[in-house]
Amino acid sequence: MQVTEKRYYTVEEYLALEEKADSRSEYIDGEIIPMAGGSDNHNQIALNFSTELNFAFKRQNYKVYINDMRLWLPKKRIYTYPDVMVIAGEPEFLENRKDTITNPKVIIEVLPKLTEKNQRKTKFQAYCTIPSFEEYLLIEQDEINILHYSKIDDKHWSIQEYDHEDEKISLVTVPFEITLQDLYNKVKFDTNELEEEEKKSDEGAIE
Repeated sequence: MQVTEKRYYTVEEYLALEEKADSRSEYIDGEIIPMAGGSDNHNQIALNFSTELNFAFKRQNYKVYINDMRLWLPKKRIYTYPDVMVIAGEPEFLENRKDTITNPKVIIEVLPKLTEKNQRKTKFQAYCTIPSFEEYLLIEQDEINILHYSKIDDKHWSIQEYDHEDEKISLVTVPFEITLQDLYNKVKFDTNELEEEEKKSDEGAIE
């Protein structure tokens, strides 16, 4: 079997390729990883959240960015594109680039269908290296479920889970609330697909 040697890129090579690319890719310590395309549900949830945030902060000193704004994590040498970010005050751009920021306060991500728990943990740990980062939401796109992390101190975070449509999310670090009904507005769940995933999960547990 022929083994394909892994190619590593410099930051400069990645940025040059990204400027010309038709689709976005992440950069993780030398590796370029193409990002999966978003689904209808993914797009709708990110749009619902960012729209509500933007309206709420219309006359306040917060700025909302959606998934076209790149984030640089220098301690992990990662470039990535969170679905939604909130900046308190003025954005800090990397080396005067207007497409890359370094100081998000809140990060919101809509989870791809096949996101594994260890991948979530790794990304969260990377975000924790950002001094300004204080709040994190992980939103499932195929069922009503949100994990809400808020920073207590440098080594401790609180976590809250939401899984009912009549609940409301209140952010801790910025003045904002959203109901789950508004968050999942116009999102359509595939009940057949959910049942199939649950069946596979149950079969795996039995094995």
